[in-house]
Amino acid sequence: MVEDEVRLGQFLKKGLSEHAHTVTWVPTCREANDALVETKYDLIVLDLSLPDGDGIDMVREWRASGFNEPVLILSARNTLEDRIKGLDVGADDYLPKPFSLEELLAHMRALLRRQSVLKQTVLERNGIKLDLLGHTVHVDGAAVDLTGREYALLEIFMQNGGRVLTRSLISEKIWSSHYDVDTNLLDVYMSRLRAKLEGALGRPVFKTVRGIGYQFL
Repeated sequence: MVEDEVRLGQFLKKGLSEHAHTVTWVPTCREANDALVETKYDLIVLDLSLPDGDGIDMVREWRASGFNEPVLILSARNTLEDRIKGLDVGADDYLPKPFSLEELLAHMRALLRRQSVLKQTVLERNGIKLDLLGHTVHVDGAAVDLTGREYALLEIFMQNGGRVLTRSLISEKIWSSHYDVDTNLLDVYMSRLRAKLEGALGRPVFKTVRGIGYQFL
């Protein structure tokens, strides 16, 4: 979510989180682009009038660079010309302000349904198969029982191939703002996940990169 108005941003993050969405909220174009480099998102909710640029220009640049995730513009610019321009540069939907949370959620559901048809629903790597729809994990064909946190951890790694993921990035995805980076909670969950997967495979699945984080082999 890219929104520079603090009260609205707080309201939306709280409301969307209460409806089971994991929300990254940034207030500027620069921070939005940084976030998109770091991870993949299912949907972008974008204001247009931002402190360091115009959302229209940002959508145009995203599409020109091959970024094809769905974008829902949420803006006080509500003339017909504004809406047509937003859709023409590559946005998938346009919801003028003011709006209700229920209306925004309905627009989001429509875009996510459309996106789910196009997205890969089964991830496979090195003998591990993760079914995003069935919420199941199989190792060499045998089912492995994971807790919700363990499943979320594995999904992050499988979505990111062999990338080295930092501790802070992983923790933000799993625990959001409730995680204390000074604790060893992440290490505990990684140890449990390792034991289940490596016990079934009989070989290492993760590499610890000292001082940085973990890599899925």
